[in-house]
Amino acid sequence: MPVSANAIDPASRSVKATPSDGNSSQELQDHFLTLLIAQMKNQDPTNPMDNSQLTSQLAQISTLSGIEKLNTTLGIVSGQIDNSLSVNASNMIGRGVMVPGEKILVATTPAEGSTDNENNMETITTPFGFELSRDADSVVITIRDENGNVVREVDLGKVPAGVSSFSWDGELNDGTIAADGSYTFTVNASYDGQKIPATPLSYSMVYGVINSRINNTVLLDLGISGTVSIHDVRQIL
Repeated sequence: MPVSANAIDPASRSVKATPSDGNSSQELQDHFLTLLIAQMKNQDPTNPMDNSQLTSQLAQISTLSGIEKLNTTLGIVSGQIDNSLSVNASNMIGRGVMVPGEKILVATTPAEGSTDNENNMETITTPFGFELSRDADSVVITIRDENGNVVREVDLGKVPAGVSSFSWDGELNDGTIAADGSYTFTVNASYDGQKIPATPLSYSMVYGVINSRINNTVLLDLGISGTVSIHDVRQIL
C-alpha cells in the first residue's frame, strides 16, 4: 500500500494564545465530541463502537462538569466564611483570650483604692487553663519559675472534659508570694490511673487582626506573644 507524506509549510503554521489551560469541562466536551465524530466516521463497520464505552466517557465528562460547579460553589462559601471570621475576630480586639501556651505572668501593683502604695500591694497573675479530651478524676498543676524550679503544686481534683480556666493567687509552696516575672506550668490529668491528654492554655490580650494571604488564615495579633490563628482560640474572657 503506497504511503504519501505531505510536507508542512512553516509559513502556514500559526499559534493562537488563549487564556484557558484546555482542562475545563466545556473544552473537554468539545474535544470529546470532535473525536467522537471522527471516530464514528472512521470506525470499522464490522467492529462498531461499544455503547458501554461511549456511556462511560460521557459519564466522566458529566462528573468533571459537576466537580467544577461544586468547586465554584465551595469557593463562594469559603469566601463568605472568611469574611465572617474577620468580623468575629475584630470583636476580640481588646479582649483576653485563652490560647495554647504554658506561661503565667506575675506582677505586684498597689491595691485598688489604697493610699499607702508601699504597704498595700497586691499580686496579680494572668489566668491559665487547659483543655481535656475527656473527664478527669485527678488534675494536678505544677508551676515553675524561670529557672525550672517547682514553686507551687495545686491539686484541682475532678475536672470535666473541655476548656477550664483558673487564676493563681501567687502564693508559693512555702507560703510566700511569688516575685514578679514569668512562670510556666504543666498539667497532669488522669482518670482511673490512666493519663489523659491535656492542652495547657495561657492568657493573651488581642491587639489587632491580620488577614493573612497564607492559606487565607485570619490571625490575631497578641502583641509580645506574637500571632495565632483565630482557630487556636479556646476561650474568650
